[in-house]
Amino acid sequence: MTNSALRIIPADLEDTRLIKLLADHVRVAREQTAPGSTHALDLSGLKLPSISVWAAWISGGLAGVGALKRISALEGEIKSMFTAPSARRQGVAQAMLTHIIETARSEGMERLSLETGSWPYFQPARRLYAAFGFSECGPFGDYREDPNSVFMTLDLRAPTVRM
Repeated sequence: MTNSALRIIPADLEDTRLIKLLADHVRVAREQTAPGSTHALDLSGLKLPSISVWAAWISGGLAGVGALKRISALEGEIKSMFTAPSARRQGVAQAMLTHIIETARSEGMERLSLETGSWPYFQPARRLYAAFGFSECGPFGDYREDPNSVFMTLDLRAPTVRM
C-alpha cells in the first residue's frame, strides 16, 4: 500500500521530533537485541559526513527515518531504517527503502548491504528487504559474525524489484 501524502525529504537532525524518533529506534533496537549486538546509529552517529539521512512525513507528521552510509566508492549500507509505530502499514518502509536504493544507484554505488537483527521482532524487516531483492550474506565492512545479526546485500546493477 502506498500513501500518496507521504513525502521523503532530507532530515533535519536538529528537529526535536526526529531526535525523539531516533531515540525510540535505538531504545527499541536495544530492547529487541542481545547486549552488545545493537548496531542502530544514534543521532551523533548519523551526523557523520559519510551518512545521508531522510525523514518520511505523512500530512505533517513524522512517519519514519532512513539513512544511507557510503562504505566505499561502490558500496553503501542502509542504516537506521525505522517507521513510527503510528505510521506502520502505510507504505513508509517501502517508500524509504525505494528512496535509499534509488539514491545509492544515482550515486554510482553497485552494492547496498545492511545488518538487521535475527530475533523475531526483526522478521518483518527481513521480509521487506528480501521482497526488494536483498539476499543473506556474510558480514561486511567492520561487522563480525554474530548469531544476533542477519547480513543482507543487494546488487544494484540488477533491475529493481518493485513491491
